[in-house]
Amino acid sequence: MYAVEVRDHVMIAHSIKGEVFGPAQKLHGATYVIDVRFMRAELDENDIVVDIGLALDAVKETLASINYSNLDEHPDFRGRRSTTEAVAKWVFDKIKAAIGAGKLGPNAKGLKALKITLHESHNALASYEAGL
Repeated sequence: MYAVEVRDHVMIAHSIKGEVFGPAQKLHGATYVIDVRFMRAELDENDIVVDIGLALDAVKETLASINYSNLDEHPDFRGRRSTTEAVAKWVFDKIKAAIGAGKLGPNAKGLKALKITLHESHNALASYEAGL
């Protein structure tokens, strides 16, 4: 499987309800470094996985809606926990929709899988990966 990965980051605030989350139950900030890996079995007719420029644009556009925001107040997270895992799935769904809408070019429809990795610190990360 071929892969191309792009990276960006966001700064958010949130609190995560539940005893298991300890001090993270209080409102706190986080800077996520986000890797988006695009995968396909065969290269397209241009010998690429996906147009990197369009991929970067789609990731930047996706993350703009949560950057410098409090996820507790974001409509997509209202009533649910904004754990790192949940945010990874949210990014996956938004990028998958961007692919479907043609924002990564027509050849992106040949992508077979997508993996989103959120680094919440230098020693902890969470990811979500699935086929397209």
